Amino acid sequence: MNVVLQTPWSDAWRAEFVGTLMVICVDQEILLINKKTGHGAGKVNMPGGKWRGGESLLECATRETYEEVGIRVSQASCVAELRFVELDGDQWLGFVFMAHGLRGTASESREALPFWCAMAEIPYSNMWPSDAAWLPKILQQSPTSMLIGDFLFDHQQLVEHQMGYGKSIVDNFF
Repeated sequence: MNVVLQTPWSDAWRAEFVGTLMVICVDQEILLINKKTGHGAGKVNMPGGKWRGGESLLECATRETYEEVGIRVSQASCVAELRFVELDGDQWLGFVFMAHGLRGTASESREALPFWCAMAEIPYSNMWPSDAAWLPKILQQSPTSMLIGDFLFDHQQLVEHQMGYGKSIVDNFF
C-alpha cells in the first residue's frame, strides 16, 4: 500500500493498513457487532475488515460483511474516507460504505456477535473514540456527500480530529 496523503499533522502520511466498514440500517436501527477477534477485538463496531490487494474496496466491505455476520449486500456506496493517524502504532486508512440492498439474517461468526441497535441508542462508549465524531454525520448525510475525516490518536486515545466533505481517493482502489 503506497498511498501518500496530506493530513493536518503530516504532509506525507502513509497508511500501513486499509480497512472497510459496512453501515447497515433498517427501520431506524443499525447493525453493530461485538468484535471478537482481530483489530478492534472487545469493541463494538460495524462489520468490516482489512483490505486485500486484488479486490476492490467494495468487494472487501461486502466480503467482510458476509464473513462476519452472514448478510449479503447487493448495493452499497462509499460515504466516508477516514485517516487514523496514530502517534504510537499502526496507521489505518478506512473507507465506510452504506448498504442499500441486502439479504439474509445477521448471525454470529467466529469474528463477531451481531446485534441490532436503535440509532438513538448507539453505544459510543464501547466503540472506537472517533466513532462518536464521524458515525452521526454518516447517518445524517446525503449519499452524494463524501465525508473526509482525519483523526489523531495517541495510544488509542483520540487527541484531535478534523472533518469535512470533499473528494475521496476511493476511486483509486477500483
